[in-house]
Amino acid sequence: MWPSVRSWLPAPPASVVELGCGSLGGFVPALRAGGYDAVGIDPIAPEGSDYQRTEFEQADLPAHVDAVVASTSMHHVSDPGFVVEKIVDGMGSGGTVVVVEWAWEEFDEGTARWCLERDVRPDGWLHGRLDGWADDAQPWESYFQGWAVGHGLHSARALVAELDRRFERAHFGRGPYLFPELDGTSLSDEQAAIDAGEIHALRIDYVGRL
Repeated sequence: MWPSVRSWLPAPPASVVELGCGSLGGFVPALRAGGYDAVGIDPIAPEGSDYQRTEFEQADLPAHVDAVVASTSMHHVSDPGFVVEKIVDGMGSGGTVVVVEWAWEEFDEGTARWCLERDVRPDGWLHGRLDGWADDAQPWESYFQGWAVGHGLHSARALVAELDRRFERAHFGRGPYLFPELDGTSLSDEQAAIDAGEIHALRIDYVGRL
């Protein structure tokens, strides 16, 4: 996703915050290498001055933020409305938010069965969900949405509504999301299935301007 994310950012040395950079640092190393003043925020962020090991809600943001990047992290936050307001409060006019998310609420049975026809990685999250469904008597949609709601995941629909409330959309797109969990299945393979109407496009790319 880095080339796509980079294409929407202001020019360096802009100040960029990554919400949910993960244990490997997310985009922060690439941002730093590209001349950005970047910081990653995550409870499991790497050690170092380029990171804050805390939840975004408790983080101390830079004095002025030009852009915020959030890649598959906003669905985990406690209160999306509060997080969006914190992003806005840290930005000046013209600030950019780049969000990559997944529409788990659109993960239907047809898409699940398409995955089952492929080599699902045994160490991934998708394998666990498909195995759990095999042991459950419910239809896929009831089982999967029950799991997601039980884990407190916010829907992409709700996240986009919060973003639209404060940002003007510059871009909204859909794309493949599942292929990293499927050995032998590429991004283009998944895109072909989406184009053929066999499965849903579960990735959402959102760019907003303040």
